[in-house]
Amino acid sequence: MKLKRQFLFFGGILFFGSIWFMIGQLDTPNSPQKVKFSEGSENDQVRTLQDKLSLVEKELLENRKIMHKVKDSLQDMTPMKNVHVPMQRQEIRNNVNKPVLPLIMPKQFANDSRMSDTCPVLSYSGGKSDVNMINVYDHLPFDDPDGGVWKQGWDIQTSDQEWAGRKLKECLVFIVPHSHNDPGWLKTVERYFSDQTQHILNNIVDALSQDPARKFIWAEMSYLSMWWDIATPDRKQKMQTLVKNGQLEIVTGGWVMNDEANTHYFAMIDQLIEGMEWLRRTLNVVPKSGWAIDPFGHTPTMAYILKQMKFKNMLIQRVHYAVKKYLAQEKSLEFRWRQMWDSASSTDMMCHLMPFYSYDVPHTCGPDPKICCQFDFARLPGGKITCPWKVPPVAITDSNVETRAGILLDQYRKKSKLFKSDTLLIILGDDFRYSLSKETNDQFDNYARIISYVNSHPELNAKLQFGTLSEYFDAMKSEVGGEENNAVKNRLPALSGDFFTYADREDHYWSGYYTSRPYHKMQERVLESHLRGAEMLFALSWPKIQWTGLGETFSHELYPLLVQARQNLGLFQHHDGITGTAKDHVVVDYGNKLMKSVMDAKKVISYSAQVLLQEMITFDPNTMVLNYDEVYQAQNQQPAPVVVKLPTKNEEARKVVLYNSLDYDRTGVVRLIVTSPDVVVMSENKNVVPSQTSPIWSDSTEIRTDQFELVFLSTVPAIGLAVYKIWEDNDVADTTHSTVKFINPRVGFSKRTRSKFVLDVEDSGEFTIMNDQLVAHFSGQNGMLQSVTTVRDNVKTQLGIEFVAYTSRNKKDKSGAYLFLPAGPAQPHVTESHRPLVRIIRGPVMSTVHVLLPNVLHKVTLYTGTGAGTQSLGVHVSNDVDVRTGYDNKELSMRLNSEVLSGSKFFTDLNGFQIQPRTTYSKLPLQANFYPIPTMAFIQDEKSRLTLMTAQPLGVASLKSGQLEVVLDRRLMQDDNRGVGQGVKDNLPTPESFVIMLERWTAIAAKESKSSAKLAYPSMAVYQSSWELLHPVRPMSVNGPVHLKEDYRSLPQPLPCDVHVLNLRAIHSKDAVAPTDQSALLLHTVGRECSLDADKYFHPTCLMHGVEKLAITISTLFTNSGMRKTSLSLQHDGSLLDNQGGITVSPMEIQAYKIVLT
Repeated sequence: MKLKRQFLFFGGILFFGSIWFMIGQLDTPNSPQKVKFSEGSENDQVRTLQDKLSLVEKELLENRKIMHKVKDSLQDMTPMKNVHVPMQRQEIRNNVNKPVLPLIMPKQFANDSRMSDTCPVLSYSGGKSDVNMINVYDHLPFDDPDGGVWKQGWDIQTSDQEWAGRKLKECLVFIVPHSHNDPGWLKTVERYFSDQTQHILNNIVDALSQDPARKFIWAEMSYLSMWWDIATPDRKQKMQTLVKNGQLEIVTGGWVMNDEANTHYFAMIDQLIEGMEWLRRTLNVVPKSGWAIDPFGHTPTMAYILKQMKFKNMLIQRVHYAVKKYLAQEKSLEFRWRQMWDSASSTDMMCHLMPFYSYDVPHTCGPDPKICCQFDFARLPGGKITCPWKVPPVAITDSNVETRAGILLDQYRKKSKLFKSDTLLIILGDDFRYSLSKETNDQFDNYARIISYVNSHPELNAKLQFGTLSEYFDAMKSEVGGEENNAVKNRLPALSGDFFTYADREDHYWSGYYTSRPYHKMQERVLESHLRGAEMLFALSWPKIQWTGLGETFSHELYPLLVQARQNLGLFQHHDGITGTAKDHVVVDYGNKLMKSVMDAKKVISYSAQVLLQEMITFDPNTMVLNYDEVYQAQNQQPAPVVVKLPTKNEEARKVVLYNSLDYDRTGVVRLIVTSPDVVVMSENKNVVPSQTSPIWSDSTEIRTDQFELVFLSTVPAIGLAVYKIWEDNDVADTTHSTVKFINPRVGFSKRTRSKFVLDVEDSGEFTIMNDQLVAHFSGQNGMLQSVTTVRDNVKTQLGIEFVAYTSRNKKDKSGAYLFLPAGPAQPHVTESHRPLVRIIRGPVMSTVHVLLPNVLHKVTLYTGTGAGTQSLGVHVSNDVDVRTGYDNKELSMRLNSEVLSGSKFFTDLNGFQIQPRTTYSKLPLQANFYPIPTMAFIQDEKSRLTLMTAQPLGVASLKSGQLEVVLDRRLMQDDNRGVGQGVKDNLPTPESFVIMLERWTAIAAKESKSSAKLAYPSMAVYQSSWELLHPVRPMSVNGPVHLKEDYRSLPQPLPCDVHVLNLRAIHSKDAVAPTDQSALLLHTVGRECSLDADKYFHPTCLMHGVEKLAITISTLFTNSGMRKTSLSLQHDGSLLDNQGGITVSPMEIQAYKIVLT
């Protein structure tokens, strides 16, 4: 004990001495960190203060590490009872007065005083742009007059005289052959490849090899990799030659052509990296032009990602027909796409928007599809497809070439009048074109005759050629003066905003696919989270197991699973995958691939975690030390949780490993299914932690007696692991058992006790559940949420939840997989007099309300918090949705009704990356006012902001002031005539999770300026809550008496709160399915709002800064032997970074690095 007191004494002196020294540092004139500033320079003073605060923060962190070492030393010297020895457990329990809350950063280290008082420099007015899509939507009447042959445009007139005397270079036409290959839609990806795609690639390689003038572009690496695996050596060599000499251009280079509405930016980037890494290894080529002709609406996130990947150009197609017409009238179909938050014009991406209805030949040569169809030589008489306008193409001969060339050239000239440049892009292809050698030869040969004729007649003032997409962009930029002298910037407008919601004609808005097949949308997010978690643990464990000599076995067993998971996740990003717009059997195929990869990722996580927690590293692929938390049995079923069998009094305590894939120490509630209601939970530092057991229901009012829900508070290190122990104890306090009460139970129900749970009837009237931050008020009649009181200001806010239903219109055009065509406003899901059974479950760790409605089990939960995390700040909502009965041609929606005076304005996220302002327009039909919600949406006024976060992508709207509603599922009995040829009738029971957070503005200036600003950003509390919703802590029970370290910490110091580790991904070897010693580290600095109060009510375990750019020292990151900056595609490397230096990531930016972990 004397030695223990000495350690404590000297540790205290060291700690308080350091504090005194640091306080002195702030005013020491000769401090080397002191920054001189001129009198009156406020910016310099602010920077100086920030430097001082950063210095103090660094010193405090160093001091914290010293105190942890002192604490560890004391614990090592203190005799402790062994929790694994049953006879000593009682003594441990008796010595614990009460459960110990998980360790959080002490108050003096917490950033609560600076959490909201320091702000990064962000744009709230939006960057300057020539075309702002918000203003365009305000301006457009959306009246849809008949434009003649170009129905959605106008009658374009031209004549030979108008073109007389023009120089040849002013009429340069690039004819770009292409074939759009969906990796799954009407057929599975494998069936498409077998039936069509392999033949397309064979034909193209052979045809281009015959004539160097022929060109082609290809986009989908999923198909190209399949072809490469079976191609003959001769064709592989031809392919390499064609790519090298520029005849065959790889555009975008992603695994698929991804959807842009439902996708998360993690998966968008990941599938692009997967495709481009394959290209680097196989063909040694790096794409520079993006190609997106079929996604149903377009996001600026894609433009930003391509910019960060060093792309030069991009092309898009599916944009609202009224917007196309407006931009065509302004000659602004080619623009520099700029991020709305970019005030420095550094994100500009050259973009070409195709002007007409579709990307097929009838709608790409010019404004008249009847004429253009006659130049699609795959439709020559005798083929399988014809022209709907009843005028077929004719083969080009010497006798008709003059006439036919003149007709085609007229369309080219008319199209060229929509652009500022006379360099013209004409694409030549359609879905799965060039699958027959005859079709391939017909297209190339007939166009070659037209090209030859036009080019040999200079009086036509045109030059035609086969070309690639990049060749077109290079020529167009050259014509307008080139990029070097800013001519492109001077000639082409800057555009900001997005292109949702897409309509292709009339009032046919494609807002249905935001929600179609929600089960598989949910499953996609589950795989995304598992893959990200597996990538990180594999990358961190890989260098450690290499030292043991087991690296080859480890890599051979696990790395191919990672690669397959990347590719399966990438495949589902396809614009007919995650959108839910494929045929039923194709959806099943996607589902099987997703399910398999989730289980594979669990395997990688389990074995990697085992390596990181072992003192003496071993690896046996046949021995599973860490059990999965749940197991998928089938792609159309929810996973079965793994039941943790609790040890009896005569057995060792059961260890549970928790994995946190987020980049900050994380405190929150973890859930397990166990075999007893009497449980003790203990952390590795021998503290009993707060826990609660609740019943699992066998039917509406009866509980199971063999399985129970255990929830407990835990703290898990950043991108790290923590070990807890659990065991059964029949003498555990009754306070750990939840109480259960019912509203509207069946007749004859009376108070009863089941497995130590008392089941009773709730008193009549309004009832509440609460935690340390919130009080939720519910109706005593139907159990639905009515209002929320925020404890921090004792303000009660109206916040009700209801369910409503939309019915498809009963006309010729009805809702389907793509389209949302409601008959009118939504109707209540149940009548006002409906009295559902309500279960109210209260306990020390969580309280929840279950409302058993038709088609949906609705749950609202509050979690106890310690101030260390954001979990207690939110109202957690889950809906188990099943619309298979009684919901034909209906769509179920959850609606929030609040007193927030939001008017017609609301905000939705784009791909989880940025926030887009929205307006609900009365001039548009109801379905036009729905938008994608990949992760969150919010409304706000001068007092409050109400945010709805979602774990799965869906459709969202704010149809009235104070409202937010999200469509949960849709069951449509018919096709909507967009090609899939069926309705959406394969609905599955689907769990959907949400978090609602209510925040108040804290600064008077913010109430007026930020609540009405054009742009908005989430608070740090909302960011962390959203990340935790998407990436839950993953528990794994330990098999047997295995010795494990008490935790694993990957980061030596906390990262800035604003910095999110998007991925840490092992880089693929060139010659084998194995990793190299390098990993890709992707960092994203979020743009956060700091004038909302929720940030002040949790203590972050990350570092807060109030600077425009966040500097991170390399020593703060993962232990490594070298880092270099690279492009987001990993294809453009910079120089090696100074190990003593740092890296800087500006707000909203994503940066990539190659790092050698050790």
